[in-house]
Amino acid sequence: MSEQTVTRAHLSEAVYQEVGLSRNESADLLEMVLDEISTALSEGDVVKISSFGSFSVRSKGERIGRNPKTGEEVPILPRKVLVFRPSQLLKARINEGA
Repeated sequence: MSEQTVTRAHLSEAVYQEVGLSRNESADLLEMVLDEISTALSEGDVVKISSFGSFSVRSKGERIGRNPKTGEEVPILPRKVLVFRPSQLLKARINEGA
C-alpha cells in the first residue's frame, strides 16, 4: 500500500493532464476550488461532494481534560472542529482494496 501524501501539486498536475488546461490555469482552478470550500466552511455551511463525502464544522463545548503525565485537571476551551463524513461509494471503494 502506498503511503504517499497527495499534495496541491499532485492535484494540479492531475487537472492539467485530464482537462488540458495549462499548468498555471490548473493551479489557479485548484486554488479557486479550495478557497471556495474553505470560505463555505468558515461561514458554517456544509460542503457535499457527490460520490466523495461531506465536510462540516462542529462546535465542541468546554470540558475538563486531564494531563496524562501529572494527572492535573485542565480546562479545554470551546472550539470548532472540521468533520469529514465519507460517502457510501467512497467507503465501498476503499474496502474493495482491503
